[in-house]
Amino acid sequence: MIDLPSSIREIKTQLRLAMNGKASTSMRERGLVYKVNFGVELPRIKQIASQFEKNHDLAQALWKENIRECKILAGMLQPVDTFFPEIMDIWIEAMPTVEIAEMTSMHLFQYLPYAPQKSLQLIASEGEYQQICGFLTIAWLLTKKNDMTERAENELLDQAVVSFIGGSYAVRKAVMTAFRKYMSDNEKHAFVICRLVEPMKSASDPQARALAEWVTQEVTNFFS
Repeated sequence: MIDLPSSIREIKTQLRLAMNGKASTSMRERGLVYKVNFGVELPRIKQIASQFEKNHDLAQALWKENIRECKILAGMLQPVDTFFPEIMDIWIEAMPTVEIAEMTSMHLFQYLPYAPQKSLQLIASEGEYQQICGFLTIAWLLTKKNDMTERAENELLDQAVVSFIGGSYAVRKAVMTAFRKYMSDNEKHAFVICRLVEPMKSASDPQARALAEWVTQEVTNFFS
């Protein structure tokens, strides 16, 4: 049985000892604003996480802390078998920054047994962080196994174009990450996306043209 208050105190003590003021200031200057940010770098956060067994109660308690490093640790220490879809929705609703979305997608969301289906639901939603987490999770899934059903591919491609054209800068970045993983080392996938964006090269919408130009450059980089 975990001593939850003691574990939280120990984690916070280690975070304070590893505090990096310069890194914290740099993040703030780049727009990564947290109520509390110790500026601890990811390798050290991973070292702290390695000292604890994955535990649902501990992860949930860490997530509720309004501290950058605690939220990253929450994703690392949350067991997948007790992280139900409704809890995922709650976490995404409270997602404070794109960095936390990236970290949580990498350390937790991609490993969820329902990740393939849930990520497609997320990218089709209207919420910014829902879309970001959905596209980033898909990117990680493609990294592990670069194949999808035809229906899933169509949903990804159609929604990615819509989200890129109408979404925020952070959403566009997430779409680009997913597209990059989809095309990487797969000429068939690259051809599919090239054919998809070809009509956009002369579109009136600047974001549509930007997507077409980016895809062309990425394919050139991949296969040159």
